[in-house]
Amino acid sequence: MNSIFLDTLNKKDTHRPPVWFMRQAGRILPSYQELKKNNSFSDMMNDPNLAAKVTLLPINDLGVDAAILFSDILIVPEALGMGLKFTDKGPLFDNPLTKFEYPSQHLIKNLDKLNHVYDNIDKVLEVRNPNTPLIGFCGGPLTTFCFMFRGHVRDVTFNDAIKFLYSNPSESKKIIDALVETSIEYAKNQVKHGIECFQLFETYGGLIPEDMYNELILPASKKILNSVRDLGIPTIFFPKNFGGGLKYVNKDLCDFVSIDWQTNLYSAREMVDKEVGIQGNIDPRLMYSDYASIEKELSKLIPFGRDNQDWIFNLGHGFLPDIDYKKAKFIVDWIKETNWKRD
Repeated sequence: MNSIFLDTLNKKDTHRPPVWFMRQAGRILPSYQELKKNNSFSDMMNDPNLAAKVTLLPINDLGVDAAILFSDILIVPEALGMGLKFTDKGPLFDNPLTKFEYPSQHLIKNLDKLNHVYDNIDKVLEVRNPNTPLIGFCGGPLTTFCFMFRGHVRDVTFNDAIKFLYSNPSESKKIIDALVETSIEYAKNQVKHGIECFQLFETYGGLIPEDMYNELILPASKKILNSVRDLGIPTIFFPKNFGGGLKYVNKDLCDFVSIDWQTNLYSAREMVDKEVGIQGNIDPRLMYSDYASIEKELSKLIPFGRDNQDWIFNLGHGFLPDIDYKKAKFIVDWIKETNWKRD
């Protein structure tokens, strides 16, 4: 495959950084919004033709260098017996773990719930341009754990989950172990069906102290990531709001680490193992600025991009829904047309 994204992951020199965006498959694209008029999120995720179409929309509409599978991190707890539905306001479980005194006893594995994802991967590979790499993913252990305790879509504190983590450490470990086991099976099957890269999304890594995350959660994340690396697929770890915890990220954990916008790229580069590449870390809110201001901020990245071949351009988190997709396209075009002075 002729891919600047995969070349960068494999530490080959390139003339510019590759670019893709988290949450690029929907939200801001008019073509996605048009599909949503007649298809629910579940419809699109469970229909291979629709899922493949949505997965590849950003390649055509934005010109990014990689596609990420259209799916959701919460299908792993769904495969553990939790009833999942996607409402207009967000995902919701009909049996959140707060209902049970010993919730681990109510996790009943049904891996057939994941089969539609593998069908979707097969379809993407069938219809994509052969030089378009596909990124697979799943949710990080802490993030997925937190959602499993959420009883209301508007709850963004996850207080019930964190309280349970502190007050029931033994039971919490059983839940996390179940998540890891299922996530490993899920990730390995994504590889078997043809993904070329795998990202672990720990969106809420900053909900607990970094030392606690390092002790309780990072070993679980490492197991998932290494299960993929053992199959020869490069990995990206995204521990949002991990802050100083980036010092724990080394070559034994992942190949690249994605940096949120709260952390300066140069600071991240100093903290992270030199053998681990960097991804990120643009604040998506930059796209509320005018074009001149966006270009001015992007230009500040040229020295970093010149000196760091192992850098993937991305956001510090996903697109916000009211961002103008034309500004995202402007950023992609700017990255491709800029002289990164790597000669």
